Amino acid sequence: MTNKEIYAELCEKDESINLFQQSWWLNAVCAGKEWDVLLSRDEQGEIQAALPYLLRKRRPFSYVIMPQQTQIAGIWLRPDKADDAEAVNSIADEFTAQLHRLRLSYYCQNFPIGSPFPEVLASKGFHIKERQTYRLEDLSDLDKIIDSFSKNKKRQLQKALALHLDTDMSEEDFYRFHKECLEAKKKKISYTREFFLVLSRKSMKREQGKILAIRDAEGNTHAAVFVVWDKASLYYLIPAINPDFSDSGAGALLALEAIKLARQVSRSFDFEGSMIRGVANHYRQFGTTRQTYYQVYKTYNALFSVPMFFYRMFN
Repeated sequence: MTNKEIYAELCEKDESINLFQQSWWLNAVCAGKEWDVLLSRDEQGEIQAALPYLLRKRRPFSYVIMPQQTQIAGIWLRPDKADDAEAVNSIADEFTAQLHRLRLSYYCQNFPIGSPFPEVLASKGFHIKERQTYRLEDLSDLDKIIDSFSKNKKRQLQKALALHLDTDMSEEDFYRFHKECLEAKKKKISYTREFFLVLSRKSMKREQGKILAIRDAEGNTHAAVFVVWDKASLYYLIPAINPDFSDSGAGALLALEAIKLARQVSRSFDFEGSMIRGVANHYRQFGTTRQTYYQVYKTYNALFSVPMFFYRMFN
């Protein structure tokens, strides 16, 4: 069996593997691209850690980067090894050597919240950068959650009383809606229609994804979001707000409906980042807690810095 086949079997059995590290998720977000996984085994031959990765090639460079719409990658560690500093260090050494054998020009992945690996890898020549997401960890009391909303968000919910939730929006309509919302603000959508159809259909087939829309009595769509989840958390993955109705309160109602869904299917709610100040402030107003996770990166080939510089400049 290949590493990917072994890992796919592991993913179906082990619930501790994050949604974004799951084999089926990677098959969706890396469709048409090359992804693989590095494995580490303990003394009994059991898998104790895995590093799934998307490999991209642009001559003369090979590099590992995050797939689209994917918050977390990096190393999955078997839970019973989490407090074993010696094992963590040994696994880090093993994966560092395996990455080196890939002859990469560049490596960059976001590691799970609470992962012990970023600091260990930083001591081995990698660089780390803080990133933030905003989460609701306790979903048990909806009234308490709503009470923690800012005054501004509560006012927006009052504005949205005439609006209603619609769960029948199609994948095609959602993509079109998001694209039009961005175009109205002179922005371009960052993913293709084909990408979204593959991801949404795979997620929905597994009952781990859903489109929520907020509409008015005339059928106008004010806001919509595509959410995904595993048993640990629901992720507010792709939100879209119609700029024509930006003052209707639909954004607050949409988030509340997503939180209600999270209470049914998962244990926590994750706004899925953002490092953008205005978006982060919006998410904080829902009574969330800021959580830090780390981006781990390393440049193996100094020449790769040139295309990366221009990529960041124009993106």
